[in-house]
Amino acid sequence: MNLEDLKDKRVLVTGSTKGIGLQIAKSFYEKDCYIAINGRGKEATKEIVKSFNSKRVIGCPGDLTNIGDSKEVLDLFIKEFGGLDILVCNVGSGKSVSPGEEDFEEWQRMLSINLLSATTIINLSKDYLINSKGVIVCVSSICGSEVIPGAPVAYSASKAALNSFVKSSSRPLGNKGVRINAIAPGNIMFKDSVWDIKQKDNPERVKNMLVEEVPLKDFGYTRDVADLAMFLSSSSASNITGQVIVTDGGQTRS
Repeated sequence: MNLEDLKDKRVLVTGSTKGIGLQIAKSFYEKDCYIAINGRGKEATKEIVKSFNSKRVIGCPGDLTNIGDSKEVLDLFIKEFGGLDILVCNVGSGKSVSPGEEDFEEWQRMLSINLLSATTIINLSKDYLINSKGVIVCVSSICGSEVIPGAPVAYSASKAALNSFVKSSSRPLGNKGVRINAIAPGNIMFKDSVWDIKQKDNPERVKNMLVEEVPLKDFGYTRDVADLAMFLSSSSASNITGQVIVTDGGQTRS
């Protein structure tokens, strides 16, 4: 697998101050890419950028559910790096109400975080990506691929919408030389994640879930998602677009 062609690529990773997004940013940085860290909090973003201690890493703080912030994030990125090669859309949240308790506001909130945060920045970035024959990677979820018992309905539906967007937009984008794919992780463990909290609260219940639901009987980790993101962004995946690629230890059945 050739990842060497990632060197010097200009990469914007949204939602990258922690967890999956931060690991994706770190992994691209390890391949000598130019990276933008994005988060809603200016101080948190600044601290993460500081930890890299590199001129190849800048901060682009902003709330990507807001079109004004999205424009500012992209403008700052382009001003600093002059173009965009890889866009990783990682903004998202699975923290929602219990199934059946959704109201209008919750539907709006979930769609804004998990769908519109991606479609907005993609639309704004389109011309830059066409110019560079670039790549888009969206971080979705297995909850958008099939019914996962107990998963929030509004979250699952918003990720299903994201998957549909990726598949549907791959043709018009592909006609202009831009590839777009999604990654659908299962149970990803990292510090302060939902699963980290659940395991600390009830380790036996979590262990039983893994044994009963996941054939590999373990969590996935942020590096699993980051490695996939790099592969999909590289020339090794030059014939792959419009796909939703699952990494879940075998949990999904369809």
